[in-house]
Amino acid sequence: MTISRANVSAIAEDLYVWLPPKRGWGLANCGLLASPRTALWIDTPYDPSLAAEFLAESRQRLAAGVDVDRVIVTHANGDHLWGAGVLPDAEVISTREALEHIHYEPTPKQQHALVAGSDPASPLGGYLQRHFGQFDWSDTEPVQPHTVFHGELELRVGDYPVQVTGLAAAHTGGDLIVHLPRQRAVFTGDVIFGSTPEHPGDHPVHWAGPLENVIAACEQVLATGAEIFVPGHGPVLDRAGVREHIAYLAYVRERAHALHAAGIPALDGARRVIAEQRHPELGLPERLVLTVAAEYRHLDGSEVPNVLEAMGQVALVARELDEDAVRAALRPRSGEGAPASA
Repeated sequence: MTISRANVSAIAEDLYVWLPPKRGWGLANCGLLASPRTALWIDTPYDPSLAAEFLAESRQRLAAGVDVDRVIVTHANGDHLWGAGVLPDAEVISTREALEHIHYEPTPKQQHALVAGSDPASPLGGYLQRHFGQFDWSDTEPVQPHTVFHGELELRVGDYPVQVTGLAAAHTGGDLIVHLPRQRAVFTGDVIFGSTPEHPGDHPVHWAGPLENVIAACEQVLATGAEIFVPGHGPVLDRAGVREHIAYLAYVRERAHALHAAGIPALDGARRVIAEQRHPELGLPERLVLTVAAEYRHLDGSEVPNVLEAMGQVALVARELDEDAVRAALRPRSGEGAPASA
């Protein structure tokens, strides 16, 4: 299975964004900030093939003799980090807290073996192969950040200031945002998943939470005064788009709290939120299983499941949704299939 190639476009002065042309797991946005002497990546594609493509596109936009020598990673999920291996001499920068999340996830080779060796007939195996089988990490070594910080970090790329701010645990433990004041732009990582009427995105997925922290991070993004917001996934947003995303998060938070108070288990609570179909334009509704479960953990102190257990529940709900869609397609429409009158 091949991946449709992404495109690179300029969004501000010497600032470019790499946007995958479709939505789905692992298809993250990446940024390039260029100057006459140095260049910076903000996040990386998921596997070496896609990362090499982004690198080739980046080098076409750099002055002679300039290469990408730093990479800021907004968080430690592999789809934002693992492509840094194509830049072996670049300095990789993350929050100190992101190091813990690296140890929570499987290594690239472990994930490749898991996806390739899974049983496609099982809910989890079929889901993994469907959504992750297009990536190749068979020769990908783990990426470890070279520079870690806590709080805030000030950098310069040529004459351009770069303000990096660590966040309280939100999408993951160790999220950060990258503010480029001259470009009036912010790269938000996965505290924001973009969606517009013209380019609908996917349901967000949050591993850490609580959603109160995710909402606070979105408000912090707006407080920069920026006008351009590059989310971790989905289309680039304006300020109104960020506010709409905050409204989505507030809705999921309110429903999760109400369902928890009613004694509804987390998995069934996620099923109920999905069934409400408040945002039918968004893909991957099964990801609400992870977000609702994370919110429940902050309400009742339940333990964090391992990744496979959590993804197994996601895959189960995805299969249920597929089966529901098939039954709906086969169901006779009103007036069809009724017995003739006597």
